[in-house]
Amino acid sequence: MLSTQVPGFGTLTLEHLVLDYNGTLAVDGLLLPGVKAALNTLAAELAIYVVTADTFGKAADGLAGVNCRLTVLGAGRQDQAKVDFVNRLGAQRTASIGNGRNDALMLSASALGIAVILGEGASLVSLNAADIVCTDIVSALELLMHPLRLTATLRS
Repeated sequence: MLSTQVPGFGTLTLEHLVLDYNGTLAVDGLLLPGVKAALNTLAAELAIYVVTADTFGKAADGLAGVNCRLTVLGAGRQDQAKVDFVNRLGAQRTASIGNGRNDALMLSASALGIAVILGEGASLVSLNAADIVCTDIVSALELLMHPLRLTATLRS
């Protein structure tokens, strides 16, 4: 569990991290450098879930050796499936990271939503739904490893 007090934002008590795969952890289906190590470090504090449409069909191979649970979604209403997943875990105890239009609802529902802008870009809807926007997935994951960074960004 990760817990930090953010003045003006509230107390974040996180037990779960839900992530998209393509455009978030990977570009063109290939896991980005540093992601595996960062996720395995965070897995000591948080339960890690990757929920994806798996556009390139490479998520299972890319996540080999990562301490996480993978869920591949079927076609249709993936945005609703992702937010339903977060709500089943307990949105108030969940952080989520994504980039696509189908990530906006989960980013908004989560206690902490982080949007990333990588090589595939990011949906404006998701950027607006997020609490924080990062241009590097490892930096986004490091926010959770170093909670005072969250305080610096989110306090009011």
